[in-house]
Amino acid sequence: MPVVRDLRVLLRLRNFRRLLYVRLLSQGADGVYQVALAAYVVFSPEKQTSATAIASAMAVLLLPYSLVGPFAGVLLDRWRRRQVFVYGNALRAALAAATAVLMVAHVPDWLFFASALCVTAVNRFVLAGLSAVLPRVVDAGRLVLANSLSPTAGTLAATAGGGLAFLVRLVVSDSDAAVVLLGAFLYLCAALMSLSLAPALLGPDREAVRPQLRTVLAVTARELFAAVRHLASPRRREAAWALAAMTLMRFCYGALLVLLLMLCRYHLASTPEDGLRLLGLAVAVSGAGFFAAAVVTPWAAGRLGPGWWIVVCAASAAVLEPALGLPFATGPLLVAAFVLGLITQGAKISTDTIVQACVEDGFRGRVFSVYDVLFNVAFVGAAGLAALMLPPDGRSAALVVTVALVYGAVAATMARFALR
Repeated sequence: MPVVRDLRVLLRLRNFRRLLYVRLLSQGADGVYQVALAAYVVFSPEKQTSATAIASAMAVLLLPYSLVGPFAGVLLDRWRRRQVFVYGNALRAALAAATAVLMVAHVPDWLFFASALCVTAVNRFVLAGLSAVLPRVVDAGRLVLANSLSPTAGTLAATAGGGLAFLVRLVVSDSDAAVVLLGAFLYLCAALMSLSLAPALLGPDREAVRPQLRTVLAVTARELFAAVRHLASPRRREAAWALAAMTLMRFCYGALLVLLLMLCRYHLASTPEDGLRLLGLAVAVSGAGFFAAAVVTPWAAGRLGPGWWIVVCAASAAVLEPALGLPFATGPLLVAAFVLGLITQGAKISTDTIVQACVEDGFRGRVFSVYDVLFNVAFVGAAGLAALMLPPDGRSAALVVTVALVYGAVAATMARFALR
């Protein structure tokens, strides 16, 4: 098969393979850390979690990305991106270890969230950098395949990390602190793997500049406006539309995630531990959908074009999401998790490819940082909407229908743009 042949070629590229290892270790650690946070915040037996509490936690952890993200873009286009991977992962290892100490000490929630916020803030630099540097290690002809393999492999690594976290909790007497320490170890391994890449390999092209903080503060707004203008030019209009579509699909995914959390906590399981296991199964099934997207998307995007593949994904979600979600039963929801995993990752692969192909290298760090900001603002907005619409047990037909309508609007708008 051509895809298998190209995949073998990609994996023979030493620098791509090393960058992939960095992604796998880093996002595997993310999966471990996120499961520990979910278990501690949502599924602790002593906590009576509500949709409002989940939305508040997401706001605390994600909204600050709107401030960190732009700085990440400015610095990624100036710093050696390889050094960002080395120091960023090492810093996350130290901060995650501190989070484990806070869990054991039973400190106030605000202090725990502050520690978790620091870990996830550094994550913006690492993930935006991993997306921005792919064209530095892969030729243009295989960029779609690389975007299928690399981010999807990272998502699968995060899923595997979540599964590993469940195993650790079973072995170490449901200890969330032990799980966080495992995540810290994997972050440290990612930092060490980053050292295998040459310092200058990942760019940016121009000579690296190490500005003082005052300088960064002064130029951030100007450079972000430059990146937005870069996207707004007629030659890059496809990238702008793809980013808008993916942002709305991220909004839908966030709303459905809060709904799933509430259903697992209060409707589909009799105990918090059973609910956490069900959530883990749903995440694993969704990970299988991400893997399927990696296989299907290169073929589909190659024949339809990335833009039309986004249309197909959004239209499929508009039809299947209410059909599978409205029964609020375990079986259909697990099927929905697979379908949404495939659809969301398929659209993301296409969006990443469009942005990378349309955006010049000197702007990629900033554009992908704006991409991250849009993602997180949409995710928090979705959590807020879910908090308003969800009843205590999570069953809300109105939310399911609203999400389906958003998917349908994305499909119709992208189809109209592609035809025009």
